[in-house]
Amino acid sequence: MKQGEIILYQTQDNQTALEVRFEEGTVWLTQKQIAELFGTKRPAITKHMINIYKSGELIENSTCSILEHMGASGIQKYQTQYYNLDAILSVGYRVNSKNATQFRIWANSILKSYLLKGYAVRQQFVTA
Repeated sequence: MKQGEIILYQTQDNQTALEVRFEEGTVWLTQKQIAELFGTKRPAITKHMINIYKSGELIENSTCSILEHMGASGIQKYQTQYYNLDAILSVGYRVNSKNATQFRIWANSILKSYLLKGYAVRQQFVTA
């Protein structure tokens, strides 16, 4: 993947499709996008983020960044808070929804595969 690349992510049931931003060697999502990914509302994501940072699970300066993006007109730039994969994963293990459960199954299958094989192989994992 190239810096600044936008990737389309779609859930297995095709109910959710997100444009995922790739910068600084990781993916970045807004709280709104994280809420869409996990099938919940933004206030729930905000609550989980506050608790994640308050507990010291993650450091906000390392997992949250203000990134610029273009408006719909393609002329005006906006600054928006984005959260990296570490934050997305942490929230994914706290949200109680069907989408979050599917995400955890997917993430666990990849982690298990990496641990059992001892290396990472580029392949697509399908959840049950």
